[in-house]
Amino acid sequence: MTSQAGTAVTRTTRNPQIIVNFEPERVAAPFFLRCGAALIDYILVLIAPVAMMLLGRYFGNDGARLVGGSLNDTGWLIAVLVGSANFILLPIFSGQSIGKAVAGIKVVGIDGNQAGPTRIVLRQLLGYGLTLGSLGLGFLFSVINRSGRSLHDYLFGTVVIFAQRKYK
Repeated sequence: MTSQAGTAVTRTTRNPQIIVNFEPERVAAPFFLRCGAALIDYILVLIAPVAMMLLGRYFGNDGARLVGGSLNDTGWLIAVLVGSANFILLPIFSGQSIGKAVAGIKVVGIDGNQAGPTRIVLRQLLGYGLTLGSLGLGFLFSVINRSGRSLHDYLFGTVVIFAQRKYK
């Protein structure tokens, strides 16, 4: 009689959430709520450079010393780090930047499921770049269509919806 040591076999099955009858038109975030979220994000990113510039001014720096000083450089470095985390990392993991979280909205795929990391990165970098490159006209798409999607949403198959809403 042989005794075999049993090995534990674990299977990780990923049960994707199935969303039935998802209609972006019913749950799409309105244009001005999206603008409010973007304004919150913008203010958050600019806090460090403005604070460092004011601190430099408090210490007596002015003119070229104020703009070219190490405090100003530190403020902009912090702004780049905060901006990268807020506009790329947070949306990858949660579908929301801080501004979107405060406003109660979220980026999801057009089918209502969480958008994948590649889609989010492309949307945030390339999509926003193209939208801003169109002098902001890409944002106006969300005003004139029923689904509330902007140019970057159309390009990468996403939609911004209310985060707290239950949809059936």
